[in-house]
Amino acid sequence: MGVVVLVTGVARHLGARFVAEIRRRPGVDLVVGVDVQPPRHPVEEPDGPAAPYRFHQLDLRRPAVSRVIAEHRVDTVVHLSVSATGLGSTNRSSVKESNVIGTMQLLGACQKAPGVRRLVVKSTTGVYGSAPRDPAVFTERIQPKNPPGGGFAKDAAEVEGYVRGFARRRPDVAVTVLRFANIVGPGADTPLSEYFALPVLPTVLGYDPRLQFVHEDDAVAVLARAADEPEPGTVNTGTFNVAGEGVLLLSQCARRLGRPTVPLLLPAISWMAGLARQTRLVDFSSEQLRLLTHGRVVDTTRLRETFGYRPAYTTPEAFADFAAALGPGLLPPERLAAVTDRLAGLLGPEGALPRGGHPRTERPSRPRS
Repeated sequence: MGVVVLVTGVARHLGARFVAEIRRRPGVDLVVGVDVQPPRHPVEEPDGPAAPYRFHQLDLRRPAVSRVIAEHRVDTVVHLSVSATGLGSTNRSSVKESNVIGTMQLLGACQKAPGVRRLVVKSTTGVYGSAPRDPAVFTERIQPKNPPGGGFAKDAAEVEGYVRGFARRRPDVAVTVLRFANIVGPGADTPLSEYFALPVLPTVLGYDPRLQFVHEDDAVAVLARAADEPEPGTVNTGTFNVAGEGVLLLSQCARRLGRPTVPLLLPAISWMAGLARQTRLVDFSSEQLRLLTHGRVVDTTRLRETFGYRPAYTTPEAFADFAAALGPGLLPPERLAAVTDRLAGLLGPEGALPRGGHPRTERPSRPRS
């Protein structure tokens, strides 16, 4: 009998894309999808031969997932439902319960299932936090000086802790944790993509953070590779940072989108973020505000040299594809770039703020990777 893969979080765009991809893989006999809600769109039927697909509507916080794993004799679990936003509820406590309690129930079910041999967990580079004294580049071994104190990033850090405990209790299971940078692409449905869709981008006065992105195509490819047996000369267990090579400054992102920016003092933008959350205009969380203040860059050497995958899209290329799908902004990108460059020239090197926004602590513009 071939591989039976259980995928959580299939109602979201990334989960649906991954299901379509993994069904094409040779050796996969069945794909089982679970989520608290049915997929918003019908699951795409792959071209050519594909493994059958079964969907179970269930809440991971309930023990029903154990029955599904046993019923289908699942041997590979891909956990994609840890998310910054909830399905059907925007209440922060409900989202946290879904992320943390749901993961605990899933891991408990996997621990009881002797047939489970592989576990893949989607995490985030947000576990490193965003702070003014952070290192220029985070590797997988670096412990953050200021770990996230709340929100999705803290949920992900707790989830990773439970996954490490599971790996100790079940050393026979191959465990992979993938820390993704911000995922972008034509179908991206993340809080950061909602921010970039605003007609005018509020920014923190005096800061121009460095950002990294990973294209949704690369995210699906990395997940599929982690769910397979490793290729010769590679290792696909452990923890890996996943991001496209290179970085973009927030000001560069705005120019590529044709969106004007409105620099505001930090207290003012914090007030606006709270108002946006209350009105549900955009999910502008405090952790996202810290990212758009201090930025974050991770090292992807292990992804390329150990895991054996080099993303097809660099960070600028991934963002360019996202920008093309988003459509033109209020200003032509070329004209916006010309205006901002002219202003920078008038300020001169002494009048301009440093790229990182912190005098004497400017970080390099590109990570070493």
